[in-house]
Amino acid sequence: MEEADNIRQAPRQKRARASVDFILDAATQVLERDGEAGFNTNAVAERAGVSIGTLYRYFPDKLAILKAMGMRETVAFRKVVAQAMAGETEGLARDRAVIRAFLRAFQGRTRARQIAMMAMLAHADHRKLAEGFGPVETSFTDAAGKALSPIAGFVLSRAVQGAMRAAVLEGADFLLCQEFEDELVKLSRAYLGYGPKA
Repeated sequence: MEEADNIRQAPRQKRARASVDFILDAATQVLERDGEAGFNTNAVAERAGVSIGTLYRYFPDKLAILKAMGMRETVAFRKVVAQAMAGETEGLARDRAVIRAFLRAFQGRTRARQIAMMAMLAHADHRKLAEGFGPVETSFTDAAGKALSPIAGFVLSRAVQGAMRAAVLEGADFLLCQEFEDELVKLSRAYLGYGPKA
């Protein structure tokens, strides 16, 4: 599923792209403030400062907005992963940079994130979502520098991703805490055979 799949009319001009971004930002704010019960297209349009007609030009319904929100964050996360694979990690270890990027998605708006992720996952093509794991999995090496097998790469990526996704979907209050990030890094490094000080 691509981000454009959720948008009725793909924005081509800068102003139109800005409108879509305003709508998605507003949707995130409405969800964070009012939860799913208060989330509707009228509230989103009002918060975005656009007419309901403008909103419907891009999104046929609130489900499309939720799915687009989830995909926007997925695309942003994949960019961070690509940068980390290229060594652009702002002084962080590569594994920590990737984990932190996932944990801090949605600018820390955990309530909005949970609702958007549930909608996206309920309607996603999971094979397409899994394609995002490919670059990470093929880059894994163990403590001895040996590349992981495809199966080992799968197990490691899904173990870490599964714990992070569960924290989001279960509304864990520790999602953004340093200890959770550290435990995920510890899990990753233990699987790769690094010692406790790595």
